[in-house]
Amino acid sequence: MFSEATRARFAREVAKYPPEQKQSAVMACLAIVQQEQGHLNADFEKAVADYLGMPPIAVHEVSTFYNMYNQRALGRYKFNVCTNLPCQLRGGGHALHHLEQRLGVAMGETTPDGLFTLQQSECLGACADAPVMLVNDRTMCSFMSDDKLDQLVEGLKNAEPSR
Repeated sequence: MFSEATRARFAREVAKYPPEQKQSAVMACLAIVQQEQGHLNADFEKAVADYLGMPPIAVHEVSTFYNMYNQRALGRYKFNVCTNLPCQLRGGGHALHHLEQRLGVAMGETTPDGLFTLQQSECLGACADAPVMLVNDRTMCSFMSDDKLDQLVEGLKNAEPSR
């Protein structure tokens, strides 16, 4: 199911652990699959489980526990807006609402062009920079005013090749 390049990436992650603890690489392997496929599903989870010698349910438990793993296909850009109390007190709810209006979708939805998925998130660990959001589970954006949110959306739209 996975390419040789993917299996090589898995092997590099597994090599970080003693042979009897190769299952410790499960999160890294799931992240690799998601980077390449865009999301996880039962087939991908089973293939990771087979590779690591784990029961498929154990891999599924990991992939559904953490919100960084996508259980369905999402937009090219996933926005996770922190709505935990410190961010709420400093405009996190407003930022989420602004993005809903700007993108024309409700929280949890993907724009019709497939570019953006909007989600709320619990604490992202940057309370002093609130409101904060995470783009594609990798890029933290801080002090997200309406202007900064608009600039982010426009910049990502403009970075896209013509469809």
